[in-house]
Amino acid sequence: MVNTAILATLKAKAGKEQAVEDFLKSALQLANEEEFTTVWFALKIDASTFGIFDAFANDADRDAHLAGPIASALMANAAELLSEAPSINKVEVLAAKLNS
Repeated sequence: MVNTAILATLKAKAGKEQAVEDFLKSALQLANEEEFTTVWFALKIDASTFGIFDAFANDADRDAHLAGPIASALMANAAELLSEAPSINKVEVLAAKLNS
């Protein structure tokens, strides 16, 4: 069951779009290692805007993810890859369909 989530948007610097896409694709391995991350999606919204949506059973799991390796790597590379600070929003899941 998922109750909490993160909805993040990232704006790539001009010329860094492919690097942001590659970074997000490489983060899947880290997400797969997190037992508490129920679902994790990397999204391409338009040519320079990307997103991350991930969901968790509770606030503690979400906070653990935010303190984990994906968030750390994103923040370490933000100045090089992004035109502005990432927008990271904690959201509540109202309903979900998950196949097991």
